[in-house]
Amino acid sequence: MLGVLNSSTALRFIPSFVSSRFSVRSMSSSSSFNKIQIQRDHTTFDAYVVGKEDAPGIVVLQEWWGVDFEIKNHAVTISQLGSGFKALIPDLYRGKVGLDVAEAQHLMDGLDWQGAVQDIRASINWLKANGSKKAGVTGFCMGGALSIASSVLVPEVDAVVAFYGVPSSELADPAQAKAPIQAHFGEQDNFVGFSDVTAAKSLEEKLKASEVPNEVHLYPGNGHAFMNRSPEGINRRKSMGLADEDEAAVQLAWSRFQSWMTRYLSS
Repeated sequence: MLGVLNSSTALRFIPSFVSSRFSVRSMSSSSSFNKIQIQRDHTTFDAYVVGKEDAPGIVVLQEWWGVDFEIKNHAVTISQLGSGFKALIPDLYRGKVGLDVAEAQHLMDGLDWQGAVQDIRASINWLKANGSKKAGVTGFCMGGALSIASSVLVPEVDAVVAFYGVPSSELADPAQAKAPIQAHFGEQDNFVGFSDVTAAKSLEEKLKASEVPNEVHLYPGNGHAFMNRSPEGINRRKSMGLADEDEAAVQLAWSRFQSWMTRYLSS
C-alpha cells in the first residue's frame, strides 16, 4: 500500500496484523471474464475484461495483493453500474498474488512503477481499439495512487476515480493532472501521508492548482479499504486490524463513481 512513499519502511507501522495466509480464490462469476494479452514495448501482460463490448472502458487497478477476488469483485460491480462499463484489469504483478502482508509488501516493493504506468496506457489504448470510445482509470490503495498518476502521465485517459491512495511526488504531481479526478478516502484512515485525511486534503489543494474538474470525498467513521465488502474482504480487513465499515458509505461512493464516469466517458 505505502510503497509509493519515499520511505521503504513506510508500511512497517502495520505491526503483526497478519500472520496467517489467506486462501485467495477467484470470485464465483470469474467465468464472465475474458482473459486477454496486451503488448507494450517488448513486454506482454495478461488482463481480464468484463462488460459490454461497446461500453465506455475503465481500467481497474489492483490493491497491493495483486489480481485477487476483491479486484475482480470491483470490476464486475463496475461493469454493471448504470448502463454498463467495460472493465479491464491489467495484471501488474504478472501472475503473482500476495497471500499475506509480507508477500504483498514484497510484491509492491518490487513493482516497476513507471512500467505499471505504461501498462495502464497500453490498457487504455486496448480498450479504445476494441469498442470503447472513451476510457478511464480507477484503482484501490496502490491502484488508487496509480490512477491519479495516470491522469498526469497518460494523455489518453479521459477520467479517473481513485480510492484511498496518493502517488509519491517522484512518480507524479497531482497539480499536473490533465484528466478529471474524483477521489475517495476514509476519515479514519491512518496510513499517514498516503491515504489519511492530511493526504486527502493535500491532494485536494493540488487538484485545485491543476484546474481539472475534481472532487475529493471523505467518509466519516470509515477506514482504509472500506470499499471491500465481499465476505472474504471483510474477514481479511478484520484480520489486519481494520474496522468493519458501513454499507451506506460504499453505496454512496459507487453512486458518485457512476455519476463521474458517466459524465466524462459517455458524452
